[in-house]
Amino acid sequence: MSQISSNIVVTPFALKYQQMLSYLFLIIAAFLFFNIDNDTWIIIKSAIADAYINVTSFVAGTLLIFFFLENFFNIDLNRLLHNKPKLEILVSSGLGALPGCGGAIIVLTQYSRGKISFGSVVATLTATMGDAAFLLIAKDPKIGFLIMIIGFFVGFISGVLVNKIHGKSFMKMNGCDIIRLNCKTSDYKASKTLDIFWIILLIPGIILGVLSAFQINLEEYFVNNIIEDPITFFGFLAGTLCLIMWIIPLISGLKYSPSKPDQPILRRTVADTNFITTWVVLAFLTYELTVHLGNINLETMFQSYYILIPLIGVLIGFLPGCGPQILVTTLYLNGIIPLAAQIGNAISNDGDALFPAIALHPKAALIATIYSGVPAIIVSYAYFFSFEF
Repeated sequence: MSQISSNIVVTPFALKYQQMLSYLFLIIAAFLFFNIDNDTWIIIKSAIADAYINVTSFVAGTLLIFFFLENFFNIDLNRLLHNKPKLEILVSSGLGALPGCGGAIIVLTQYSRGKISFGSVVATLTATMGDAAFLLIAKDPKIGFLIMIIGFFVGFISGVLVNKIHGKSFMKMNGCDIIRLNCKTSDYKASKTLDIFWIILLIPGIILGVLSAFQINLEEYFVNNIIEDPITFFGFLAGTLCLIMWIIPLISGLKYSPSKPDQPILRRTVADTNFITTWVVLAFLTYELTVHLGNINLETMFQSYYILIPLIGVLIGFLPGCGPQILVTTLYLNGIIPLAAQIGNAISNDGDALFPAIALHPKAALIATIYSGVPAIIVSYAYFFSFEF
């Protein structure tokens, strides 16, 4: 798992999974470099620039605020949730509904220490949309917040029902600590200088992101005779830096340790944002290059199986990690799949929180994932037949 949010750990399985993806990314990049035409190159530059300006800047700004508030208030969840079962599930669902995977991982940490019930795990995994929430909120805020609200209520109801059916002791852990899980280590250390340079680029990136959100044609205002499409050039340069800073540590076997609120806010923000940016870029490129190079009409292809699309969205949500879910969100934002499929995927997917769940208690992770799929199918098809069929 990536170094995202508090109390997160990277298990050998998760690290191997991400290292495999980073190697695949490099192979694809090398292939495209040596077999690229001008149109394809323009698509790649535009996708990376669009991801940075319209998503990365928003994600980084949000995380900076989130991490600052987390440090400033220093809320003691153990004291807050002690002997309050319904409040426990309510808070767990709320943490899961937050953009990203940090809130869900906080809940899993408490579960690993025997502090909360299995119903709270189901609640947070059902409520979470993972890092795909950042992309959806950045591109379509109304729908993004709507799905967060749906996830919150569905998660809360699911958690309450699970505890009523199975009891609060079902799948209860006996207090093992998530920190004891083995992590692969290396000598790689993050560069503070590079982090500062990253932040320097982020400042104009946030300004450009805000202007872009108001549908302002940035290229018209920043046109010059030195660089063609200067905004695209800047976004491509800054976005590429995010990709490089994410891939190189993984290839070297990055030394991961549980991320804690007392770690530097800047380092946590850079690591989290680079992870999200990489997946967003991959999703954008997957869509754009599939259409361009394969001359495939994805909309026509999905229309042939229209009634199954919500189910497909739910099944993709079972895949661990945020990458597949970001791809689903990209397809929705491009009008390829209906909102029902996006809703089903958002409810069924567990994001990166599924990695520590698998490492802690594989059986519990499997059951929680299946349980999150039941309301996902019900809610997505209820919306589908009510508004889109």
